[in-house]
Amino acid sequence: KQTLVKDEKLKHGSYPCVVCSCRKKSLLFNDVVLIIATLHTGFSRRAKSFEMILIGRFLEGIGAGRTPHYSMLM
Repeated sequence: KQTLVKDEKLKHGSYPCVVCSCRKKSLLFNDVVLIIATLHTGFSRRAKSFEMILIGRFLEGIGAGRTPHYSMLM
């Protein structure tokens, strides 16, 4: 059983359960950031606030920049 764990560690670079749980939580957190950014951008017209568009676009940029890194964790 110990050799199986060592082989998996060498194969994936880390233990599979750690990689999968970290990846899932990171992607879910990134989705929350993107949802908040979309809400800011969407409600900016109703609030008549140009600053909300800027905040939304800034958060969308952060979310879009982090997504490729999280999808490569596997």
